[in-house]
Amino acid sequence: MAATDESTRIMINMKQQQPSRQVSDSLIARAKRILKTEGLASLAGRALKYLRRRLFLYENVYLYEYIMQERNEAEYIPKTQGFTLKAISTNRQADEIASEGFDDIRNYPVMVNVRRCLDKGAIAFCLFVGWELAHIGFVAMKEEAKNTFDTLPYRVDFAHGQACTGGTVTLPKYRGNGFMAYGYFKRLEFLREKGYKTSRNSVAADSKVSQRVHAKFGPKIYARARFLRVARWKFWKEVPYFPITSDILQN
Repeated sequence: MAATDESTRIMINMKQQQPSRQVSDSLIARAKRILKTEGLASLAGRALKYLRRRLFLYENVYLYEYIMQERNEAEYIPKTQGFTLKAISTNRQADEIASEGFDDIRNYPVMVNVRRCLDKGAIAFCLFVGWELAHIGFVAMKEEAKNTFDTLPYRVDFAHGQACTGGTVTLPKYRGNGFMAYGYFKRLEFLREKGYKTSRNSVAADSKVSQRVHAKFGPKIYARARFLRVARWKFWKEVPYFPITSDILQN
């Protein structure tokens, strides 16, 4: 009986250690990819930025809301052809897609933990050129999923037909090809087909490129917000904001 109990404890400990081991392996793989594609200086810079963000974070953002409506896909087609779209909702699915030869999206140096995003219910919309990841962005249909890629505490009414998007990254090699606009089109179309009425997200106030892409979808910019975190201390202030989109793009 004692031996059986001991075996059970060992199995439980192994299961508890597995997620942390997977995260560690993913971080190592991401570090190796940065080192290979961007060099040691970039790896050191990213590591320093990551550590700094753990201690201090300041965000100045606009808060956007989109109404789900039918849109013309032809208006958002990327300049680069020969791409493949994959909507990935679980780590098992990510494993299967990687086994087909596509890049493992969890090994890329993006600003979120992709494995955790998928574990908590976020859906990753990925664009591949050939076998290589070009663009990734997420959809959340519950609070737990949102918090894996956007921790800013703005309200999303998940209980009444509202969703959230974010965690959007186009890899440097593929920027300027229209992948972000097409990725957003596919995410909003997915939500519309699921019956969602509106969707929200945050956009950095100093990111004019992102703002121009979002403007293509006619969003309502309903607030401007600031977030400050120093160690465990947090501050959030959200102020209603009413200018038309073109005003923001000109400032």
